[in-house]
This record gives sequence, structure tokens and C-alpha cells, in this order.
Amino acid sequence: MSEQTIAELETELYEKTLQLHKLKQDADRVEIANYYFATLSGEVSLKDLFADSDTLLMIHNMGQGCRYCTVWGDGLNGFLPHLESAMSVVMASKDDPHTQKRFANSRGWRFRMASHGGGDYIAEQTVVADASNMPGVVCYHLQDDKILRSNSATFGPGDLYCSLWSFLAMAGLTTDEFTPQYNYWSRPAKLEDGGENIVD
Repeated sequence: MSEQTIAELETELYEKTLQLHKLKQDADRVEIANYYFATLSGEVSLKDLFADSDTLLMIHNMGQGCRYCTVWGDGLNGFLPHLESAMSVVMASKDDPHTQKRFANSRGWRFRMASHGGGDYIAEQTVVADASNMPGVVCYHLQDDKILRSNSATFGPGDLYCSLWSFLAMAGLTTDEFTPQYNYWSRPAKLEDGGENIVD
């Protein structure tokens, strides 16, 4: 396929993306319940997670057991200061708060974390109907003391929310040819420190 054809399609996709953004700006808002979550600081409500903002971006992460969710977390972590200048951002998963903290530390994540524990929140607010614990993101608004849900999206290979796939595609790699890993470092056969007390 010619470079010109690719460039034309990229322009078309860009224009369609702008149209999509406009539709999201005008999306309906639906009132939802004030759910409760576990955190290292104790139980908090969904309203609490808004902090000082009237907008909350809730990232649905499947927890430490999903390599793909880890990729999205790694990527969004880099944007976090920019996102938090416009809204509150929280990552929620089924993992308990201590597990969340250990895993976040291992990735260098700076997200505020909340555990839904696989309960009502994720069952009713999932990004895919009738499918609990699906990865994605939901936007909530606080208006007149009511919580309103507006937009949501599913995370998955090739989506609009992880730039990794676009760069892999530039190199001719498909989403079927690449599986993310937790770590790409391999331990050398010989360790210069003597190799004692290794924990895998």
C-alpha cells in the first residue's frame, strides 16, 4: 500500500476522531448511585473520589493479574499530571488496597487507587454490559450533589487509548504478534554480585 494512501486514511481517521470528540461533549448524562470503595485510608464513597473537582475519570483496571491492563496503566501514568490538571483521576480494580499499592509501586504508578472488590460498582458500572471486570474508563460528573455518568470506553488492543499499538503497527506488527509482559529484562547467567539470595 502506498504512503499516500496511508496518509489519506490517517487524515480521514483524524477527522472522524474529531467528530467522535464532539459527540462525547454532547453525550447524555445519567444519574447513578454513590458507590463505596476500599482504600488504604479506609472506606470512601464515589463522591469522595471527586476530591475538589466536579469531574472524575475512573480507570477500570482488571488488577495485577492482567498484563494488558498493566500496559494501559503504564501509558496513562505518564499523562497523569496533565489529566489531573483538568479532573480527578482514580484507578479502580478488584484487588485489595494493599495488593494495589504493592503493584502500583512496582510499576511506578502515581494513581489514586480504590478497590471495588468485584462488588456492585463494577457489576453495574462496567464498560461492557453484562461483563464484569472489563478494562476501560468511565467519566463521571458531580452536579447539584448528584453523580452523573456520561462517557465510557473499553480498553483493548488497537484502541484509541494506548499509543503502543500505533507504534507497533508502524513497524508492521499486529496486535496478534505482540503480547505485553510485566518485565523485559532477563537475568544474566552470571551475576557479578555473587548471585546469592535471589528472589524470582
